Amino acid sequence: MTTPAPSSPLRDIIGDKAAKALAKGLELHTAGDLLRHYPRRYAERGVLTALSELRHDDYVTVMAEIKKIESRPMRNRRGQMVNVVVTDGRGLLTLTFFNQGWRAKQLEVGQRGLFAGKVGSFRGALQLTNPQTQLIDEDEDESVGVEKGLLTGLIPVYPATAAMPSWNIAKAVRVALDVVDLGDDPIPTEIRARHGLTDLAEALRLIHQPDTRAQVARAEQRLKWDEAFVLQVVLAQRRAAAAAQPAVPRRTVLGGLLEAFDELIPFDLTNGQRDVSAEIFNDLARPHPMHRLLQGEVGSGKTVVALRAMLAVADSGGQAALLAPTEVLAQQHARTIRQLLGPLAAAGELGGGEVATRVALLTGSQSAQTRRANLLDAASGAAGIVVGTHALLQEHVQFADLGLVVVDEQHRFGVEQRDALRAKAPTPPHVLVMTATPIPRTVAMTVYGDLETSMLTELPIGRVAIQTNVVPIGEKPQWLERAWQRVREEVESGRQAYIVCPQIGQQGIGGDDVAEPLVSFTDDEDAPAARRPPAAVTEIAPMLAEGPLAGLRVDMLHGRMPSDAKDDAMRRFAAGDIDVLVATTVIEVGVDVANATVMLVLDADRFGVSQLHQLRGRVGRGEHAGLCLLATDAEPDTPARERLDGVAATLDGVALARLDLEQRREGDVLGAVQSGRRSSLRLLRLLRDEDIIVAAREEATALVDLDPTLSSYDGLVQAVRELVDTDRADYLEKA
Repeated sequence: MTTPAPSSPLRDIIGDKAAKALAKGLELHTAGDLLRHYPRRYAERGVLTALSELRHDDYVTVMAEIKKIESRPMRNRRGQMVNVVVTDGRGLLTLTFFNQGWRAKQLEVGQRGLFAGKVGSFRGALQLTNPQTQLIDEDEDESVGVEKGLLTGLIPVYPATAAMPSWNIAKAVRVALDVVDLGDDPIPTEIRARHGLTDLAEALRLIHQPDTRAQVARAEQRLKWDEAFVLQVVLAQRRAAAAAQPAVPRRTVLGGLLEAFDELIPFDLTNGQRDVSAEIFNDLARPHPMHRLLQGEVGSGKTVVALRAMLAVADSGGQAALLAPTEVLAQQHARTIRQLLGPLAAAGELGGGEVATRVALLTGSQSAQTRRANLLDAASGAAGIVVGTHALLQEHVQFADLGLVVVDEQHRFGVEQRDALRAKAPTPPHVLVMTATPIPRTVAMTVYGDLETSMLTELPIGRVAIQTNVVPIGEKPQWLERAWQRVREEVESGRQAYIVCPQIGQQGIGGDDVAEPLVSFTDDEDAPAARRPPAAVTEIAPMLAEGPLAGLRVDMLHGRMPSDAKDDAMRRFAAGDIDVLVATTVIEVGVDVANATVMLVLDADRFGVSQLHQLRGRVGRGEHAGLCLLATDAEPDTPARERLDGVAATLDGVALARLDLEQRREGDVLGAVQSGRRSSLRLLRLLRDEDIIVAAREEATALVDLDPTLSSYDGLVQAVRELVDTDRADYLEKA
C-alpha cells in the first residue's frame, strides 16, 4: 500500500464519512489540509474555559464543571428535557438536552468535560442546546469513551462543526500524523539551524499534541516560518524573473517636457518628491522594467511625481498610460494633468508650447466621435499620456510605443486587467503602482513583495492639517444640527463642502425609493434596536436643500449617474457653482478642489479606516484649514466607535493602516497577492511577526539568488507548488 502524502485525499486516511464532514463544514480535503488545521486554543486539565468570553451564535467547545442537573417532562410533547448547569468557577452556562433523558444518569455533579455546540440564548441567558459531550476522568488522565492517549497533556480545541466536534478532529489528526509521509522539509537544514527551528514533522506533532505551552510556542515559531518563508521565496522568484526581462531604457533629456514642466509649475517640489523622482528616473534608465510601488500620505503629491515620470518617458519618445479605477477619477486625473501642463498639453493646437504633447482620455461612456479621436492619438503616438479606466484594456486600444504603465489604486484591479495593459507594449513596459493608502512595512513586504517601494511622507508647503471630530448623534443628537450649521458657516465664508453617504438610494438605485425623514438620525426614540437603512445620496440631497441647508446650492454625485452628468457635477463643483456636493465614495481618491474645506460623513461607522482617511483628504487642499466631521450613532466602547476615534486621533496614514489591519482578517489584506479557496496564512500575523517576515525575506532572497529554480530543494519546490496552485500560477506570474 502506498504511503499517504500531504496531497492524499482525506477519505483514504480517515474514511469517507469523516472526510465528507470535514470537507463540507471546514473545507478540509487533503491530509495536508487537516494537518494545517491548527487548534484554536488549548484546554488545560484543571483549568476551565472562561464562560464570559462566549459569543452568541459561535460554535464552541468549552471545558467546564457540572454544578447542577435537573430533569423534567417536556410540556408540549413526549420525552424528557435535561438542564445541566456548568461553571468555570465564576460564570454559569446552561446545557439543555431534549429527548436525552439518559443524560441525567450519565452526568454527575462535580464531573468535568468538554461540551461542544452553538451558543444560543433563552430568556437572556446563554446556553448550548443538545451539545456534544466528552467527559474527562481526571484520575485516569484520559477521556471517558476515547481511546487512551488521545488527550494527553494540553487538550487541543479546534475550529469545529456540529458534524465534527473538536475531539473527533483530534482523532483524525492523530491518524494523519501517524501515517502521512511529509516528504522533504521545505525549509533547508542550514536555515533551520541558523534560526533554531525544529523540523516540520516535529512541529506538526507539537502543535497538535503538546504537553506544555512551551512546546506550542516552539511549534508555532516553526510553522510561522513556513508561511513567511515559502511566500517570500515566491516573491523573490518574481523579482528575479522581472529583473531578467529586457525593457527599453527611458532616460531624461535636456530641453524636454520634464524640464519645461519643472519651470512652469508655480510651486516648489518637496524634498520627498525630488528624492522619489530620482529613484524612479534611475529605474526608468535601466534596460530592465521598473516595478515600483509609490505610496504616501493623502495629499502628499503622488500625482505630480507620477506625472514627472510620464513626462520623462514621453521625452524619450515613448508613451505613458495611467489606469484609474473609476470614470470620475480618470476624468479628474486627465483634468488635473492638463491643468498642470497648460500649454505643454496642447501639441498642435493654437497656444501650444514649443515642446508639447497631448493628453488623451478613454472611458467606457464617451461619445463615438470623442473616443475615435482619442484612440487615434494613442495609436499614432500623438498623445504622450493616455488616461483611462478599464476601457484602456480593450483589444482595439493600441499604442505607438507604450513605455510606462501607471496603475492608480492598484488593489482595485485584477492581475489579468493589469497584464492586459502591459501586453500592449512590444517589450515589457516600466510599471509604477500608486496607492493612496499608506501601509505598514510588513504588509508592503508581503503583499507588494515583488516591488521596490517609495514613500512620500511630507505634505506640500502651505498645506494645513485637517481637523477631524466624531459627531456622536446617538448620544447627542443636537450635535448633528450643529454640524449642519458648521457646513453653512463654511459656505457663507465663501468655501464649499462635501456630504458623504454610504449608499446611493435607500432600497437600491431606482428613483421610486421612499425616503424616511432624516432631519435627525434619532427622530424616533422608541425605534427598535435594528439599524435603520444607511443614509443615501438621493434622499439626503433634497432633504438638505429643503431643510438645514436651504438656500445653498446643493447637488449630488454618485457612481450610477451618466458619465456626462458626473463630469458636469465635478466641473461645476470645481468652478464654485455648487456649494455642497452630496456624494458617495466616488470622491474617495483623486478629487482635488482647493476651495472645499469641510466634509460631513454620515453613518461614518459604515466605512473602513482607510476609506475615511482617503475621504477626509479631499478637504483642506488649499490655503484654508480642512474640517472633517464623522457622524455616527455607534455606541461608545464598540469596535465601530474605536475605529472612528482612531481616525479622529491621528493623521498618520501608516498608524491608521496598522489600526485597520488589527481590526481585519489577514486574508482580507492578502487578497492582493493570493488567490484560491484557502489563505496560506494561518498563524503568521503581519504586524505581530515582523521579525519573522524580515528574516524570511532575507533568507529567501539569498537562496533564490544562488538557486533561482530551487533545484537543490525538493521540499521547498513542493511547498511553492502547493502555494502557487494552478489558479495562482498565472496570477503570480502576471502580477
